[in-house]
Amino acid sequence: GGTFDKRYDPVAGQLVFGDSHLAPIVQRARLFDAVTVDVQMQIDSLDMDDGHRQQLLDACRRAAEPAIVIVHGTDTMVDTARVLGNAALPATIVLTGAMIPYDIDGSDALFNLGHAIGCARSLPAGVWVAMQGCAYPWDRVRKNRRIGRFEVAPPESAGEPRRA
Repeated sequence: GGTFDKRYDPVAGQLVFGDSHLAPIVQRARLFDAVTVDVQMQIDSLDMDDGHRQQLLDACRRAAEPAIVIVHGTDTMVDTARVLGNAALPATIVLTGAMIPYDIDGSDALFNLGHAIGCARSLPAGVWVAMQGCAYPWDRVRKNRRIGRFEVAPPESAGEPRRA
C-alpha cells in the first residue's frame, strides 16, 4: 500500500494503484525461505481509518509466520505501528514503505523492503518501523515531515499520532 505500490497514470496525470509490486519483487529477491505475500489493501495511508488498522491487526493475529513485513504508506505508518504495538503480538512485525514509488527512478522502495525483510528476520519480537536504513521501535519513532525522514521520537511524544 501507500506510495510504494503507486504508479504514474499518464492519462489521469496522477499516481494511482495497480497490481501490487510485492510478488515480483519477492521473486526477484531470490529469498531462500518461503515467503507469503498477502495483499490486504491498496490504500493511501492518509485514507486509512481505525477499521483498516483493525484489518491489519487481525491479519497479523491470523498469520502463522513469526516474522511479518507490512508495506504501508509513510504518512500514518506510526499510527498503525502503535495499534499493532499495543496488541503485543508474539511476532516480529516490521512496517516499511517508500517516499518515492517503486516504479519511479530514484525510488527507495526496493532498499526499504530489503532492509525490512532483514530486520524481520533478525530483530526480536515486537513492532518496528524500518525506513532509510534504520529500525525504530514502534513507540520511539516519528516521521519528520519537515526533512522527509523517520527519526527517534522523544519519550514524551513517542507513539502520539503524527499528522500534517
